[in-house]
Amino acid sequence: MSMYAIFDNGGKQYKVKIGQLIKLEKCMGNIGDIIYFKKILMIYDKQTYKIGTPFLKASITAELLSHNKTKKIQIIKFNRRKHFRKTQGHRQNYTLMKIININNKI
Repeated sequence: MSMYAIFDNGGKQYKVKIGQLIKLEKCMGNIGDIIYFKKILMIYDKQTYKIGTPFLKASITAELLSHNKTKKIQIIKFNRRKHFRKTQGHRQNYTLMKIININNKI
């Protein structure tokens, strides 16, 4: 198994490897920007686990590729025999990023 890391962004945790494409909640920045994530929870490298309490002194480097929206979902509320029906749609914004490097400073 190759090197991977788990980091926290926007209250969610993501497991990433170098070269992986990930979809995060919408992040500020321009296409092509380099972004650093500092809240690293765990790193696995060559049979060794390093776990932070709560975070490690490491960083993940990622390149911002694009800003998009997900596929539309339908939200439907319906009460039978009451003539009540409500339909609503939602498209969540996301940012596509490519993991460039996992810097292990420990």
